[in-house]
Amino acid sequence: MDKTPETVKPDMTRVAEIIDSYREQSWPLIPLLQEIQDEIGYIPPEAINPIARAFALFPSEVQGVITFYEQLYTTPRGKRVVRVCRGTACHVRGGKTILKLVKQHLGLEEGQTSPDLEYTLETVACIGVCALAPNIVIGKDTHGNMNPKKVAQLFEDKKGSG
Repeated sequence: MDKTPETVKPDMTRVAEIIDSYREQSWPLIPLLQEIQDEIGYIPPEAINPIARAFALFPSEVQGVITFYEQLYTTPRGKRVVRVCRGTACHVRGGKTILKLVKQHLGLEEGQTSPDLEYTLETVACIGVCALAPNIVIGKDTHGNMNPKKVAQLFEDKKGSG
């Protein structure tokens, strides 16, 4: 069976082990959620009830924390998260064109994950390296002074593997 965001089954045994490792801590919810996400790639919705039970919380309290923090996700994400800056400096220097090209190369819209779970495309308000605008971050690597040729080079391997 192909792996897609809809068919990925999380390792709930591993989730239970992570929950157990936080039982002795006072207010461990955020670090617990971060570790589950780091390990699994996202926070599986089916993990919310076991987390709530383990820490005497309502499931809505756990869900509320997850939805409050933008960096916590309840759906599978790509191995490579591509963030395109929409900040003022990037916008003025062609960021809109860069985003359009990235969308074309990946075949994704903002907020989407590729069916093969390789890429997730996001936009962000600012990456913080305005002097190098326009910028893209792929995983933890920042790419500045982007132009159409550089975008094509960044995603060359996608064409070869897709």
